[in-house]
This record gives sequence, C-alpha cells and structure tokens, in this order.
Amino acid sequence: MDTTLTRPHAAAAPCWLSVIGIFKLRIAALITLTALAGLALVPAPAAAGWQVAFLALAVLMASAGAGAFNQYVEADGDRRMKRTRDRAFASGALPRSTGWLCVIAGMIVIACATAAWAVNGLAALFILLGAATYGGLYTLLLKRRTAWNIVIGGLSGSFAVLAGAAAAGPQIPPQAWALALVLFFWTPPHFWSLAIASEADYRAAGVPMLPVVVGTGRAARIVHASTLALVASSLLLPATGAGWLVGVGALAGGAHFLSRTRALARAPGRETAMASFVASMTQLGVLLLAVFLDAAMR
Repeated sequence: MDTTLTRPHAAAAPCWLSVIGIFKLRIAALITLTALAGLALVPAPAAAGWQVAFLALAVLMASAGAGAFNQYVEADGDRRMKRTRDRAFASGALPRSTGWLCVIAGMIVIACATAAWAVNGLAALFILLGAATYGGLYTLLLKRRTAWNIVIGGLSGSFAVLAGAAAAGPQIPPQAWALALVLFFWTPPHFWSLAIASEADYRAAGVPMLPVVVGTGRAARIVHASTLALVASSLLLPATGAGWLVGVGALAGGAHFLSRTRALARAPGRETAMASFVASMTQLGVLLLAVFLDAAMR
C-alpha cells in the first residue's frame, strides 16, 4: 500500500481539518437526523432524553466510521477525481495505516455497544447494519462492480430510520417502515444527480456509476423516473399513520424535486444535474422538518 504520496493541494491544510474531513460529517449528521425522524414518527411514548442523546451519538459515530472506511478504501480512485483528490487519504495528508483501520472499527464497535447499553439491542443491530451496508456492501463489493451500486447502498439510510424507531420499542410501526422506504428511494436520484455532474471524474476513476455506463441522457431520465417513485413512496407516510403535516411536506418537497429532475431529463448537463442534487437535499429536509413539527404538535 502506497503511503508516500505527494500532496500539492493539501500541504497547507491543518492536520485537524484533514482528520475531520475523512468522517464525512455532513452525511453522518443527515443520517442522524433520519434516525431521530424515525423515533419522532413513533406514536408510543418517546425514549428518555438521555437515551435519545446516546442514540444520536451512536448513529453519528457509526456513520462517521463507515464514511472514513469508504475514504480509506477508495483513496486510489479518489486520487483520480478532481472532486475528491484532496481528501486526506487520497492526497497523503493522512497515512492509510492499520492504525486508522483500528480507529474506524473501534468507532463502529463503540457506537453499537453504546446503543445496546443506552437504548436496546434492536437499535444497535440496525446501526450496525447501516454501517456494514455502506462500508462493506457498497464500498467493498458493489461500487466498482455495478452501476446499481448506490441502489443497495441506499439501505444504510433506511437502517438509520429503523434504529430510531426501535428506540421507542421493539415493534416498528408502519409509518417508520414507510420512512425507511422513502430513504431507500431517495438515495439513487440524489446520488445519480451528482454522478451526472461528475461523470468525467467517475469515468477517469473507472467507477461504473450510472451515467458512465448508460450515458448522461438516459441516466437523467432514470433520475426523473426514480424521483417519481420516491415521491410516491413519501405519500405513503400519511396513509400509514403519519400526520397531515407530513403529507404536506411530502407533496411540497416532492413537487420541487420533480421540477428539477424534469428539467434535468429535458436538458442533461452539469448545471441541471447540480440543481437536481440540491433539490434532493431540499426535498428530504422539508420532509424531515415536517416529521419533527408533526411530532411537536402531537
């Protein structure tokens, strides 16, 4: 394993920034919010405040560990992509050493043990499955083998929702399963939009992301079709017991996302792809906000 890489772009970066960057904390924070949303959907009495805090910490730590493992494994490919070549493992700012693997594994183990102690074993199991899906199934097995890699990888977000719901008890209610389904359908159009914008990068890195395999035009149409499936799944939430406010959030966020994916399908390009990517974040943000507001009004 090559640990002697030069790092012309990252040499001036403070060490703590390099360390923080490997954990993909923005993604980990989003995963944590989905877990809390899963808990908020449960109509049963909520977990104690300290249990919620430990649940959030466990999900954040496990997600950050899985994100760091992804960057550790993908360092060679990241080095070939303009968007990712300054990541710490790719640039050589941090060594790809056994020590880092121990840190990453330790984070995931501690996260699951914390959830098992503070919450329950089912929540810990779902947290472990989420980290294993992203770090193992997606990163190690699927990313460089199939264009449908991110479809299966999207289960990591679904498991976070179920971990949150499990914190309220062993019976997962239908609305939590519905939100888990939403997260499963959300990940492909979200990530494929970014992949269309970065198609040249993925082609140079030899990663068979959808636009590399089928072309940007067809990939854009698939993004729009998969967003239709996403919006349809989000409308299951009020039908399975979530409040009317959640339905409003699903409609509003979904309509906005669909308007951007329709524009992408009509005129595939970096600008429309990035607009679709941003709209995916807006759609999920509006939906999660509606879930939290609905819980507060309950």
